[in-house]
Amino acid sequence: MSATGISGTETGTGAGTGGTGGGWRDAAGRYSLLPLRIFLGVTFVYAGLDKLLSDTFFTDSAPGSLVGTLNAVKTSAAIPAMIDLALKNPHAFGYAIALGEVAVGIGTVLGLLTRIAALGGAAISASLWLTVSWSTHPYYYGNDLVYLMAWLPLVLAGAPLLSVDAVISTARRRRRHGHRA
Repeated sequence: MSATGISGTETGTGAGTGGTGGGWRDAAGRYSLLPLRIFLGVTFVYAGLDKLLSDTFFTDSAPGSLVGTLNAVKTSAAIPAMIDLALKNPHAFGYAIALGEVAVGIGTVLGLLTRIAALGGAAISASLWLTVSWSTHPYYYGNDLVYLMAWLPLVLAGAPLLSVDAVISTARRRRRHGHRA
């Protein structure tokens, strides 16, 4: 038999808990950010590579090009000055966005400097929301705002499990406390 403690979690050694009070609910809570981390990381790597390998993204006159997109949203952006800034050197801006997406994605998938990577992902998503998808109505049809909100849990929590950050943290803790093998 088990009892529910103040925190709302089961205590005791009920069936399936492994005898430590852990259980599947605790495991699910610990790993809950992993699917989000994998999705955002893979998506951002894909988005960055898609831009870098595109035949049209850096071709100013091509349909769907960066310059064409920026000119199309210039009057509807929340912050038109961001569009003006990007249009001063659109290719440098395009490479910065694409390489930023790849770096954010790799850092997120690996769990390397996860909070910084997630902050970068949130910044990219916020800039795209305030420019490219700002005029989307109703607002929830635009994906950039959703991506911005999806990055926030990773900014706050990082990647405490199955990550390079966790390995580094464990190694530091062991060195600090003189871990004996």
